[in-house]
Amino acid sequence: MCEYGSVNSRGKSGLTTDDLESLATALAAGKRVTVYLRDPMPSLDLPAGASARVVSVDGSTVTVSPKGVDDQLPFEADELQKTRATATSTAPARPRPVKATSAPSVATRSPRTVATESKPEPEPAKSRPVEQKSSPPRAPRRTKTSTAAVSVTVTSVGESTWTVSVSHGSKKQGKPTEVTSDRVARAMHALGDDAAITAVDAVIESARAAAQKRIEELSHELEAARAVLAHLDVQDPD
Repeated sequence: MCEYGSVNSRGKSGLTTDDLESLATALAAGKRVTVYLRDPMPSLDLPAGASARVVSVDGSTVTVSPKGVDDQLPFEADELQKTRATATSTAPARPRPVKATSAPSVATRSPRTVATESKPEPEPAKSRPVEQKSSPPRAPRRTKTSTAAVSVTVTSVGESTWTVSVSHGSKKQGKPTEVTSDRVARAMHALGDDAAITAVDAVIESARAAAQKRIEELSHELEAARAVLAHLDVQDPD
């Protein structure tokens, strides 16, 4: 047998030109096409007649993915056949390189020499370039940071009750908490904001005035009640 384009010395060809055209047509139609190895490949533990899925057809070169091998290997048409029947040739099997762990997805085989009658010495054939497949670099992940504003609202409820509520953006955090007027006043003075101090003091002063007025009203009512009670406490004369 000759190698890479020389005449087949076994007297039996592999894939014909029609076979190659049929394989290319089937691939273009999206069909799964299978061929079979004519020679064993001990380095990959593949026997003669092992099945291989056709990946591409380029002239007389057929790139296949043999069953059980996670790789794609190029073969010449005379090294493959359409049926599983093994070749009758008694020629010794030719070793093929074992796939290296760092090799790309399409493996290259060692170049073979072309035997010709006009040249007594074989000339090395050009090795096929290896298609390098590189994945695009992944963009670094961005850490999400919270930028929503936090709002703390102090609200007066009634005359002497205040509530404090917290919002993160538009979402309220928990329920409002009741606080007393003296705690609100101390907090405002600790912050040192004049506008806030003035507003809080005004509310507290208004509540204080209302409470004082209520005390005076209750005091008058109490005095009136005591007077009525004094008139009702009638004692018999001696």
